[in-house]
Amino acid sequence: MDGSATTTRTKVTAIPGDGIGPEVLRATRQVLEAAGARIEWEEAMAGAEAFRKGIGSGAPKETLDSIARNGVALKGPLETPVGHGEKSANVTLRKVFEMYGNIRPVREIPGIRTPFAGRGIDFVVVRENVEDLYAGVEHMQTPGVAQCLKLITEVGCERICELAAALAESEGRTRVTVATKANIMKLTEGMMKRVGERVLKGHPALGHEHMIVDNCAHQMVIRPEQFDVVVMTNMNGDILSDLAAGLVGGLGVAPSANLGDGVAMFEAVHGSAPQIAGRNLANPTALLLSAVMMLRHIGDFATAAKVEHALYITLEEGRDLTGDIAPEGVEGVGTDAYVARVIANLGRESDKVPTREYRPIAMKKWPAITWYKAASTRELVGVDVFVESERDPHAIGITLQHAAEGSAFDLKMISSRGAQVWPEMGGNTFLVDHFRARFMFREPPKGDAVAEITDLLSRIGRQHRWMHIEKLQRFDGEAAFTKAQGEG
Repeated sequence: MDGSATTTRTKVTAIPGDGIGPEVLRATRQVLEAAGARIEWEEAMAGAEAFRKGIGSGAPKETLDSIARNGVALKGPLETPVGHGEKSANVTLRKVFEMYGNIRPVREIPGIRTPFAGRGIDFVVVRENVEDLYAGVEHMQTPGVAQCLKLITEVGCERICELAAALAESEGRTRVTVATKANIMKLTEGMMKRVGERVLKGHPALGHEHMIVDNCAHQMVIRPEQFDVVVMTNMNGDILSDLAAGLVGGLGVAPSANLGDGVAMFEAVHGSAPQIAGRNLANPTALLLSAVMMLRHIGDFATAAKVEHALYITLEEGRDLTGDIAPEGVEGVGTDAYVARVIANLGRESDKVPTREYRPIAMKKWPAITWYKAASTRELVGVDVFVESERDPHAIGITLQHAAEGSAFDLKMISSRGAQVWPEMGGNTFLVDHFRARFMFREPPKGDAVAEITDLLSRIGRQHRWMHIEKLQRFDGEAAFTKAQGEG
């Protein structure tokens, strides 16, 4: 075991959460106390209770203040409204403190039955945690068409790829896989690919590769042993980290960390399981393993190893396990009995705990500035105007051509859900009342062309509802927009 226990107490914000959250947090605290972890807990509230009190973010100011003071939090699962209602309190906490990196270890656990047992799976999913579709910028474009903006930033990609490299180096790993959907989303997911490759060239001791994310999902099931560290954008990482957890036993045994500049939150990623709350049936393994990650984060490597070994010994021996992980034919026990067994095994060492010399993650420090990237040249070449119409594309094309007469623009094409429908290309595009009309300047405009664009919108608005526009630009001579399917 490496490292030595800390001699001072570390203040940690404890968020019990919802459903079984208070039970698994209490169980985790009991094990850490028995192991000698020098932690001073500061309990705080988030989730369903906050929503019931009318706090729309799910996280009261007192909780945010506690996390800001302490810089470290351990959190049980929180309820999140699905498809309606308030924002996710989990997302709120990550975004308020810019915890941009989500770390999900995927390691075979002795005694946990899975179809992949014995394969030696041991990799880490690193997920960008605050942008992409999870920026939560959504609008109803028409009564029947919704839009969610996929916001990917170059610095966001750089931060998460640097974190993936730093994590690999801290754990003695040798390869990082950047998984994206860059073959389809060439500007957003393509940015992750390009930046990832650039960042990892700056870490020559690490091998690196790019993999299309759907192939990555396939490869995780076919040959998961090939992976070491996998880094992804937010939604891809969210989905594939859950898939990866299924390889080693599911979310009930899956730990996670959320890391940012100066703040870290460790949590179980499983649900709140309200159907078993308060019945002494909850399995605290995921939160216990998250607490092990927390101990390493605060530099208490010895206690982290002590708890991890005790937990693995307990699972290996298969005695006094909760019902969801008990061996076949063996009756499960309650949370309290499971915790007692783990505590009884403190001080024993398992020969199945992966021999890995953990070191602190050398996270790059990012300046607290408004990040700005300048272009050497910038050209405005046109605008996309999104309109609502129940007419057919031919009729829309006629009206928009008439609207453009006498303006600074020519109508180039109209698309529906990304496919060109005017001029007609053939085929059979299913039409809805949401169209993108692409107008190109006849002559390069002077300045920002606000007057010309305003004039065009006024002309269009006489016959169509329009909901938003996008400027079509070239940065450093490269088109900063994509073409519709079928557009010449």
